[in-house]
Amino acid sequence: MRNKSEPVPTAAGTRTMKAVVQERYGAEPEAVLRVARLGLPGIEPGEVLVRVRASSVDRGTWHMMAGLPYAVRPVSGLRRPRLPNPGRNVAGVVEAVGSDVTGFAPGDEVYGTAAAAFAEYAAARPDRIAPKPAGLTFEEAATVPVSALTALQAVRDKGRVGEGQRVLITGAAGGVGTFAVQLARARITAVASTPKLDAVRALGAEQVVDYTREDFLAGARRYDVIIDIAGNRGLRDLRRALTPHGRLVITGGETNGVWLGGTDRQLRAQVLSPFTGQHLGTFIASEHADGLRDLTALIDAGTVSPVVDRVHPLTETAAAVRHLLDGRVTGKLALSVPAE
Repeated sequence: MRNKSEPVPTAAGTRTMKAVVQERYGAEPEAVLRVARLGLPGIEPGEVLVRVRASSVDRGTWHMMAGLPYAVRPVSGLRRPRLPNPGRNVAGVVEAVGSDVTGFAPGDEVYGTAAAAFAEYAAARPDRIAPKPAGLTFEEAATVPVSALTALQAVRDKGRVGEGQRVLITGAAGGVGTFAVQLARARITAVASTPKLDAVRALGAEQVVDYTREDFLAGARRYDVIIDIAGNRGLRDLRRALTPHGRLVITGGETNGVWLGGTDRQLRAQVLSPFTGQHLGTFIASEHADGLRDLTALIDAGTVSPVVDRVHPLTETAAAVRHLLDGRVTGKLALSVPAE
């Protein structure tokens, strides 16, 4: 049986597409990501074929590419990648719909998530895409789905952030962080590095803290909600900065552990939460059309705007992932997939 990550051979006259291909796991994008021509993905009766116009990369891209921590492999593939590439975010135009699909038609501009989205075409589920915000380019729209859905669920659903509350957001200049700062209508303290402070201040942060120069958890200030995206501080330190009944939402966990990565903090937080007045928790973001429609309304109202650091062509996907790993990105990196 052919592994789904292998290029699909095409017969003469069969339509092909340009796509990023990954045949093995590896931490270095230049070593495992390449561009090839594949056959177009087939769609099931309940799926939509999208002509991809743009995608984007995030930390999840690297985790799926590297197969790390090992805890991701039951989803991504135990010994080798299950899918041709680790792309998830998509913005484009509906090319075809399955026989059971309603609500979408060829020519519709959509955005959302799809499997193997680093390609000219991708198969998507209707419950994971929505009409693209009219005011966004395809590149801008493609930076929204995974990161903004995570931020929305962290701020609104898990953090239950209310007006007037004191909120600390770590990793505020990243993909999830730039959306979280805009979504949290509160007294925000945003944590970022020196070159990114002005950017997060412009997004609405009341105060900014340069973590390279000071300990953002030191001092007497206490927060009603902490949204921990950076994921590199201990649970005890984070709890110390919370009010007695504050809420901690852990959305990130970047460590060098190969088995659980940073998820051990999330597990310990959930175990401890029932025994303290503080609410300590984490979650796995849900990718669904309802959340995308909520985001579209916020984008159309001017409440939220994607922050796009730069746009790479699809052929430079490995370079985009490398740029992300270098830690110099403010906001999101988009991939452009122009029509040929």
